[in-house]
Order: sequence, then C-alpha cells, then structure tokens
Amino acid sequence: MNNVSNISVERWGWASIGVNILLSLLNLGISIASGSLAVAAEMTHNLVDLIASASILIGLKISQRKSKAFPYGLYKVENVVAVGVSGMIFFTAYEIVREALLASPRTAIVNPWMLAGVILSTVIPMTFSYFELRAGRAANSPSLIADAQEYRAHIFSSGAVFVALLGQSFGLHLDRWAAIFVAFFIAKTGWELLQDGMRVLLDASLDAPTMNQVRQIIQSDPATIRVKTLIGRNSGRYRFIETEVELRVNELQKAHAVSRRLEQAIREKVPHVERVLIHYEPFTPSVILYAVPLSTADGKLSEHFGQAPFFAFATLRLADKVVEILEIIPNPYTEELKAKGIRVTEWLVSKKVDRVFVKESLKGKGPEYALANAGIEIIDCDADTLDAALEFQVKQLAE
Repeated sequence: MNNVSNISVERWGWASIGVNILLSLLNLGISIASGSLAVAAEMTHNLVDLIASASILIGLKISQRKSKAFPYGLYKVENVVAVGVSGMIFFTAYEIVREALLASPRTAIVNPWMLAGVILSTVIPMTFSYFELRAGRAANSPSLIADAQEYRAHIFSSGAVFVALLGQSFGLHLDRWAAIFVAFFIAKTGWELLQDGMRVLLDASLDAPTMNQVRQIIQSDPATIRVKTLIGRNSGRYRFIETEVELRVNELQKAHAVSRRLEQAIREKVPHVERVLIHYEPFTPSVILYAVPLSTADGKLSEHFGQAPFFAFATLRLADKVVEILEIIPNPYTEELKAKGIRVTEWLVSKKVDRVFVKESLKGKGPEYALANAGIEIIDCDADTLDAALEFQVKQLAE
C-alpha cells in the first residue's frame, strides 16, 4: 500500500475518535437528564470505544514501521489491536449486564428531545460505519474493519435504548431488558472480531478464493509445469505469498525472468500483496512432447510454420527412446488473415509442448520470442517427413 493510502487510513482513525467523543457527550447529556440505565450503559459503550479508537490509531501508525529487530515489519500490530477491540467489546457487554442485574430499580424520565437524541446517536454510527467499512475493506485494514463493525453494534444498542425510553413513556419498564439485549449483540460482535484477529496472529492460511486465484495465475503462465507448494498468510492488512514452482526453463537467467513475471502478475491481480517469494526449479521430464508442422496429413513436413495445414503431436519417452505419434490435427488458424504465427504459438503453448520442429527459420520473428519465453525449444529440421524428423531426434538424444 502506498503512503497516500496509509495517510487515508490514519485519517479514518482520527475521524473515529471524533465520532466517539460526539456520541459520548450526546449520551452523557441524555443519561443525566433521563436517569436511564440503558442510556448510561450506551454512554459506557461510547467511552470504551473511544479508548479502542485511540488504540487503533496507534496500531495503524506502529504497523508501518520496520526495523532490524522486526525486518518483516510490524503489520500484525493491527491484528493485535483488532483483538484488543474485541476485548473492549466483551468488557462493555459485561458492564451492561452487571448494571442491568445489580443496579437498584429506577424510573427514567423521558422527553421528546431525548428520543430525538437517541435517534441521532443511532444515525451517526450507522452512517459512519458504512463509509468506514468501505475504507477498511479497500485498504484491507483489520483494525478499521473491526472499528466499523463495532459501530454497527451501536445501531442495535441505540435502537434498544430508544425502545426502552419509548416504553417508559407508556409505563413499560423495559430498561433492564433493553440493556441485556444490547449486551448480547455487542458480545456477538466481539466474538467475531476475536476469531478473525486470532486467525491472522496464528498465521492461518489466506482464504480459499484468494489462494485459488494465485494458483491459477501461476499455472496460466506458459513456462509453469507444476505448482508444487503454495502458502499464503495475512499480516495486518497485507498478504504474504510463498510458492515452489517447476519451470520448463533450465537457464538461470530465464528462470529469473519467469519468476519476475509471475510476481508481477500476482501483484497486479491480487490486492494488498506485500511480498511474493518464488522458489523455482527446472523440470526434469520423463517424456518430451513434440509439435511438428505438416503440409499433408500423411506426414510430409511443411515449409511454413503459421501457415502449415496440419500439426502432428508426438511423445518421446526418455527412458527407452520410444516414440509415439499421438495425433495429427488441422491447424485451427489457417484462415486467419494476420498474425498466424503468433496464434499458432499461443495454441502450442496452451498444449504444453516441449519442442517444435521447423523447416522455416523463425529467427528474429514473434513466434521465436514467444516460444522462448514459454521455455519451448525450437529445432531446425531438414527432414522431409514426420518419421524422419522424429528418428533424427532419437539418434541425437542417444548420442
């Protein structure tokens, strides 16, 4: 995440502090005037949230730092803060239930302005929660998401307070029950936040959709043979990915290039990735898959690559040098008006071909670079037939 985004996240932290101060003062005034237990509990809720919001802001600032002692950063501070917020929520629920069960009976005073104030104390957190949650998800910030979800608890608690005050005006004593009702929803929110925060602190894997997306990105690269291992985890709002991949390239320089290409593709398509660590190793095949351009279906080699009417696909087992012709199929791009060679190359790459026989020189042309990037070897061939070309390749490998 860039610095501008970090500043934006911190601004939301300051805004949360301001909103909690406003709600605390509003509920303090209503609590003093009404004497309502439910309103007093809601005010306590606001004060606890104020402390939590200040902690979140501190967590956001600390999480951006790196040092020799913490070379991977302090990103998990955000998750520690999220767990801390859940603790605040549990404490709030406990305080509300304790007051509801142990406080001496009291009769609340209800005036229209108090009801209006409670409605306002519901609308403010509901609106702020909506926008803060959007910002938290966009930044993938667990502390902002935790704070926004805590504000949603205010919607239920303020609604219960409103019902209690309204009932009091009709002689219904709902104050204690409203307080217990509020505590239940607050505790539920705290449990959800605790679960999410602990998953990250315990290095639980990234969610399945994200892991599947990363795997598909790696496997779609033409140089990839197999994804041997794939590990991903969250740390704060950031994602760390580590994978071990078998590549069809043997040269170290080409393997580096493929690795950089995979890392760039992952960063472009998966948001909030801080680090991609790719371990690559060359693939040692037991079977080589050949593609051969043909001018006729009976096995005569074509003088052209992209315009060849047919392509033969054959395998060669390295253990015993046995050749098997798998199929001879029409070139699906013979009717293309432009870029036939590139289209055919993409088609062969999708079939995971290892080597291509050509009679036409591809040096300096687009297909040469595309085949090389995919780790496909080009074999210049003077043979006239498919059998002769494959026999020549067997002799070369036997030497």
